[in-house]
Amino acid sequence: MLSIGIVGLPNVGKSTIFNLLAGKKQADAQNFPFCTIEPNEAVINVPDERLDKIAKIANSQRIVQTAIKFVDIAGLVRGASQGEGLGNQFLSHIRECDAILQVVRFFNDENVIHVEGSVNPDRDVATIITELCLADLASLQKQMEKLEKRARAQDKEAKRALELGQAIKLILENGHPASEVFTDSKPISAHEEDRKIIESFFLLTSKPFFYVANVSENDVGKDFQIDGQDAIAISAKFEEELIDLDADSQKEFLADAGITESGLDKIIRTGYAKLDLISFLTAGEKESRAWTIKNGFKAPQAAGVIHTDFEKKFIAADVVSYENFVVNNGWVGAREKGLVRSEGKEYLVKDGDVMIFKHG
Repeated sequence: MLSIGIVGLPNVGKSTIFNLLAGKKQADAQNFPFCTIEPNEAVINVPDERLDKIAKIANSQRIVQTAIKFVDIAGLVRGASQGEGLGNQFLSHIRECDAILQVVRFFNDENVIHVEGSVNPDRDVATIITELCLADLASLQKQMEKLEKRARAQDKEAKRALELGQAIKLILENGHPASEVFTDSKPISAHEEDRKIIESFFLLTSKPFFYVANVSENDVGKDFQIDGQDAIAISAKFEEELIDLDADSQKEFLADAGITESGLDKIIRTGYAKLDLISFLTAGEKESRAWTIKNGFKAPQAAGVIHTDFEKKFIAADVVSYENFVVNNGWVGAREKGLVRSEGKEYLVKDGDVMIFKHG
């Protein structure tokens, strides 16, 4: 399951954003630092209107959406790596997350305390990056000490891991995220083996990173940039009013405000893009379901997401685009029009493909 860790300074709206994602007031969100003590976790279904349509056509008994887990930890502060505050104690809870979402405060409200005394997004982002780099350095140092012992015993894999670790260490010591290791061809290559080794370090700053700008209600709909990339602008105060509304009421509420997409949808869409993920669909009488895969997966790999045996014993896949499935009222109509293709092991699955796998 895709998982996203949420970080930020205290009182930037992090827990309120988490509540929006969770769809209920699960995390404590109060106007004082460190009101989040224990990490909060929520598994949410990914909204996909395509499922409703194909389920209706296939007369499915149920709809199964794909899901994402969000993990919200205590706010980080300057000096967290040296024990200040509470957030650094809980970084282990997000080390295995697939991506990191930082919530950055843009709104001004004298009634909401800012831990640094003023609202300054650039400074706040730099503080979080610095603390994550320092936490990664401490974690990497421990791992490298173990690798050194293995390398002295002529373990080739350990030697290569140590080389990669040294390169990353230099980057982190200069205050830059470990992900920058991929921008320099020496000593890092694009080889899959190297990437796997780097992933095995579970460094926070090597993960895809994206931002939510928590803005005032007056700034909803405006564009914001953080650290050179487009940020997802959300007014947590505004969208908090959505929590207790059903789906139809939420859409009506957003439409009245001139907003076409909820904060949740924006975060999910951006998370998928950052991680290069897509969804394929299955439709039958028992259920219609969305499955999340990496963009670039071939048909057997996609089959393996459903069941490992499907990948091992893959023969072929019947494939029709979502659009053709809907326009032609399902499998029968699409087959009559010759729009269902039989694809083999080299077929690259596309977002929205409706598929049936054949296996031995």
